[in-house]
Amino acid sequence: QVQLVESGGGLVQAGGSLRLSCAASGRTFSGYVMSWFRQAPGKEREFVAAISWSGLNRYYADSVKGRFAISRDNAKNTVDLQMNSLKPEDTAVYYCAVRPRYYSDSPGEYDYWGQGTQVTVSS
Repeated sequence: QVQLVESGGGLVQAGGSLRLSCAASGRTFSGYVMSWFRQAPGKEREFVAAISWSGLNRYYADSVKGRFAISRDNAKNTVDLQMNSLKPEDTAVYYCAVRPRYYSDSPGEYDYWGQGTQVTVSS
């Protein structure tokens, strides 16, 4: 079955950096969009970033634009999220998700999810 496994979360001070990684397995992900979402306590899950199969198209939430960068390695079935200039409001559980063909910023449009990795940014 499909598995998405995130890693790289942790505790960091404001202004610091973290790099999240997600490894996908269990099927061929050719043509799939790979994305990151996050969910803070008491809040709804929100879109962070997405990348197309080719890597040519990348999408970011306004709140992370210019600070986060998404990348993927199709040979390894991995997607990374480089997070720089972190802020306390970036604190959340970060989830990797995939869906076929087309980008979407709606969590309900995604077929497969990882278990999440905690990112905590202290002030």
